[in-house]
Amino acid sequence: MKRIFLFVLDSCGIGAMPDSERFGDVGVNTLKSCTTSSKLSIPTMIAAGLGNIDGIDYLPKADAPTGAVARLQEASMGKDTTIGHWEISGLISPEPLPTYPEGFPQEVLDAFAAATGRGCLCNLPYSGTDVIRDYGQEHLDTGKWIVYTSADSVFQVAAHEELVPLEELYDACHKARNILRGKHGVGRVIARPFVGDSVNGFKRTSNRHDYSLEPPAKTMLDAIKEAGLASIAVGKIHDIFAGYGDTEYVYNKSNTNGMEHAANFAKQDFHGLCFVNLVDFDMLYGHRRDIDGYAAALTEFDTWLGSFLPTLGEEDLVMITADHGCDPAYTATTDHTREYVPLLILGKQVKPVNLGTRKTFADIAATVTELLGVEYETAGESFAKEIVK
Repeated sequence: MKRIFLFVLDSCGIGAMPDSERFGDVGVNTLKSCTTSSKLSIPTMIAAGLGNIDGIDYLPKADAPTGAVARLQEASMGKDTTIGHWEISGLISPEPLPTYPEGFPQEVLDAFAAATGRGCLCNLPYSGTDVIRDYGQEHLDTGKWIVYTSADSVFQVAAHEELVPLEELYDACHKARNILRGKHGVGRVIARPFVGDSVNGFKRTSNRHDYSLEPPAKTMLDAIKEAGLASIAVGKIHDIFAGYGDTEYVYNKSNTNGMEHAANFAKQDFHGLCFVNLVDFDMLYGHRRDIDGYAAALTEFDTWLGSFLPTLGEEDLVMITADHGCDPAYTATTDHTREYVPLLILGKQVKPVNLGTRKTFADIAATVTELLGVEYETAGESFAKEIVK
């Protein structure tokens, strides 16, 4: 293959994994929840064979699928963006990253305040929209950071764009990233800028940035780059991998913008990988438990996909997957959910085979590198020979 377009529909899980209860998730199924909405219309992905994937009994099955399909199990001990993307890219994480259900220890907050010159508010697990509602005015009155976390391994810093310039917020998050290492090495530090006021309400902006822990070993992105091929990162991919392994990157303002970026790269003549994360599914709809919003976003992607596929060439291949779940109907928490994820593979040279249930997301990395002719060692098993005509 000459070009591979790998799309991560962030948080689009397809059903609880066998160990989901260990992660506090019972009976979760992100995609199934979306099928309860009248906003869902995904004929392109259904035609590809989405309903033929193991365990999906809530969508129509395609008699003659247009793509290859699989259900992927996460081998890593987590359900977050960092570990999920690392595994997609070849790294399995047997140990979970640290989480802080009681908030961060005072030593961390003191170091952060000393480094940035501002104190901290909140320091609790919190919904991102609720935390600015509850602490936004106090932040404006005091100038202190709103620091919060979730069930994931994250240190999140919210600040009002009119009080704290974006560059100051980003610099503070860089400093937090340097503080949060070793035993407090969280997966991500996230800058969460917002605007608004207490009368009309506060609203997060699209100027979010993630500052990830560096991958502990070589990923498929590094291997592709070292082989002299293109490794294009779209959306938060560059941030997730802490800048490692890409030859070019661009951020997204929205899912729509991310799809536009992918279409623009498809017009370019490159040899390699275009790795796209579409985060709105998770950030705007999963965590906010907005079933209709999630379903509408899937509909938008499916409609776009139907127009994108005909623009591709003979040696192009598309993979569509996810990094974890975030069931919009699961009200026990507003956090990610431990789920299987789908894999759809489309292209003019793709055989319409069902690959069953795979043991790890890392099978994607093994397959991508084999298809591109790049040497890379991973615990994943390639299915390249099974899907190419």
